[in-house]
Amino acid sequence: MGLLRATDPAALADAPLTYAEVGGTGAAEFPTGYRSAVHSRVVGSGRADFERAVAAVFDWRAQRSVGFRVRADGPAQRPGTVVVLTAGVPRLGYDLPCRVVWSQTDGDERGFSYGTLAGHPESGEERFTVRLLPGGDVVYEIRVFFRLASPAARLAGPLSLALQRLGTQRYLAAIGSAARG
Repeated sequence: MGLLRATDPAALADAPLTYAEVGGTGAAEFPTGYRSAVHSRVVGSGRADFERAVAAVFDWRAQRSVGFRVRADGPAQRPGTVVVLTAGVPRLGYDLPCRVVWSQTDGDERGFSYGTLAGHPESGEERFTVRLLPGGDVVYEIRVFFRLASPAARLAGPLSLALQRLGTQRYLAAIGSAARG
């Protein structure tokens, strides 16, 4: 995993998650000992915008919006799917392996969470949810808890955190754009 490799998602099918608090992004309070954040934005209005936003979330549109190459051994809708996000160009990029740990595919709240696998520079979980509120607003929410796990990520701490904030803003914009068609 990591630089100068192309990790095959199927090879990570049995790899353990790098944190114990699986499902923590769905809890009322985040696990202790991690950085955490909640980002949400109204991205549209009505059922059609909701359905477009949901389709974009399950199609990894947010991740692709920041330039990640996405390779998965299944759909985001299926817990257990391993996804490897590659930052940079193929074979010269850095692989960020994750596993889908939760998914909700029906109702007025849909989305998924993935957790980090060995080789990811962070340890933790991220949840991507779209809600259709009773008044018609479509809200996209990202919930995350993490620790910088690799020596390189810890060394580049402030830069790592700034890149994560920038990526989150692009995630929000991408799903907003998708929702509006």
